[in-house]
Amino acid sequence: MGNKARLSQNTAILLERARRYGFSDEQLLGIIRSGDVSELTKANEEWFTYDDFLTYAADHGEPLEQAVAEGYRITFNTMNGLKIWLETRFGIEEGADFTRGEGKYTGLTLSEADLEALRSALAANWVILEEEGASGPKRTVTLAVRALSDQQ
Repeated sequence: MGNKARLSQNTAILLERARRYGFSDEQLLGIIRSGDVSELTKANEEWFTYDDFLTYAADHGEPLEQAVAEGYRITFNTMNGLKIWLETRFGIEEGADFTRGEGKYTGLTLSEADLEALRSALAANWVILEEEGASGPKRTVTLAVRALSDQQ
């Protein structure tokens, strides 16, 4: 796990937004290698634009090619940033698919594959607490800020 690409929360959100907009990993790798983000502008929104996507990653040592090809771990998740990443990555919504609490999100139900993707990407300042007796194709979990998790 030590060699996994590490991305800022914002870069991870931008990467997942591009995927949600239909960009394949091959297309993303082509964009990264060419340095031309103009194709990504169709995924731009008020708070999420791709103008500095590649330069930010380069300036901060974020290996985008590796992140696309092999996966990544987010360096630090804020409460709201994690919500946005969850919604973008898994196509779920706060209030309908999970509930926000004090330093935690509860009732998050994911497939094994999605739960593994979450485990792989979630920053170290958060922990995943699985519900007791959870089994089957879907798992319901709570995500909690690590510092608060012993108080849950």
